[in-house]
Amino acid sequence: MSSPPRAEGLRERKKAKTRGAIQEHALLLFVRQGYEATTVEQIAEAAEVSPSTFFRYFPAKEDVVTRDEYGSLLAALFREVPPGTPLIDAFRQAVRTAFDGFAPAEFEKVSIRARLVLSVPALHAGQFRSAVGTHGTICAEVASRTGRDAGDPAVQTFAAAVVGVMIPAIVRWAGDPSQNLPELVDTALARLAAGLPL
Repeated sequence: MSSPPRAEGLRERKKAKTRGAIQEHALLLFVRQGYEATTVEQIAEAAEVSPSTFFRYFPAKEDVVTRDEYGSLLAALFREVPPGTPLIDAFRQAVRTAFDGFAPAEFEKVSIRARLVLSVPALHAGQFRSAVGTHGTICAEVASRTGRDAGDPAVQTFAAAVVGVMIPAIVRWAGDPSQNLPELVDTALARLAAGLPL
């Protein structure tokens, strides 16, 4: 007989489900009536939670768009790549694995979020903070793998380059979602690995 699920695991799954529901309803409302016209109270009502529950998951309305779990997912997948793999190749493998796990609905959610970030000035600062957070996550993973300090300028520059080449790929895809996002990102990382030839 199998053991019952651990309470911690159940709680985490419930929290993830609630967080996902809040974000899903928020994005639907943003698309339907606009970001500025949508209130936290409307999002909470649509997701069948209280406004206080909303703020437990997202400190501000902008965070529904600018915050995600992709940085931590990428870090976890990067750690699974065998040691000795060149860093860029390791990131390419981690990114491909992450995208392989995306359902069509996840791509749609990313597309909506990207278009909102590009079109709503109120989201620009939050997206910058998110990019800085992703940069820090990559620095920590690179430092761990190479034995260098996360504050080492070489580590910082490498992480910034990884983030930097992915941004235009995502922006290009947001403008034309018929393109293949995983291929665009992988091509961008491959160009970085090749020294960014022109």
